[in-house]
Amino acid sequence: MTVLRLVKSWTLGAVVAAVTFFAAPAAASGQSLKIAAASDLQFAAPALTARFEKATGSQVSVTFGSSGNFFTQIRNGAPFDVFLSADVNYPRQLEAAGMVDRGSVAIYAVGRIVLWARTDRALDVDRGLALLADAAVSRVSIANPAHAPYGRAAVAALEHAGVYTAVRGKLVYGENVSQAAQFAQTGNADATIVALSLAVAAAMKEAGRYYEIPTAFYPPIEQGAAVIAKSAQKALAARFVDFLKTPEAVAILESYGFGVPRPAPR
Repeated sequence: MTVLRLVKSWTLGAVVAAVTFFAAPAAASGQSLKIAAASDLQFAAPALTARFEKATGSQVSVTFGSSGNFFTQIRNGAPFDVFLSADVNYPRQLEAAGMVDRGSVAIYAVGRIVLWARTDRALDVDRGLALLADAAVSRVSIANPAHAPYGRAAVAALEHAGVYTAVRGKLVYGENVSQAAQFAQTGNADATIVALSLAVAAAMKEAGRYYEIPTAFYPPIEQGAAVIAKSAQKALAARFVDFLKTPEAVAILESYGFGVPRPAPR
């Protein structure tokens, strides 16, 4: 049985949500692993952790949020064991500062972004980013580029498409990519630029349509995993990072629209 806990805080009239996924009760090992994960893993993570629990007999809890905020929290001593960032540069910076184990940083996936709109908005998303400059679109949600890699990718894509100046005044920012998606799902934005991993999940797939933005429009969203230096469960944390490279984990990530790095042919 899984439980979702939603913790809300009020910031400038907006709801900022942090969601924690709790896996099933611990099995024989009695060990517990705490993971800080980027919001684009909201749907993939439960499948990943369920497989890992079954293999290890451990308990896993996952807290979702923006990678930049987790970076700050970990620097301030937040008690996580594993960091799954949407931007590998955050764990690399923590590694350089001695806050994650040296040599533990690994790129586990490459994210992709899409333009998504609800079906009842009657917007032709197949037009791509040029659609967002139309008068019919008044609000476009993206993750906050100040601390969310998917927000930075969205801005880069808009600039590449030559519509950023026209769209900039329409942008509304989610605390993370999941909240940006919620703005469009609830009708508080006409369209959104979000992670493909969210758009292919049942809730968004049934409610709207998406257009995959060409990867040439934005820098690669290389996602990095790392073991937190202060973790009391380092062996289990390292095992989870290694698990992300297994064929089973790769298949799960690919099913949610992530690219997965492949070793260079020898």
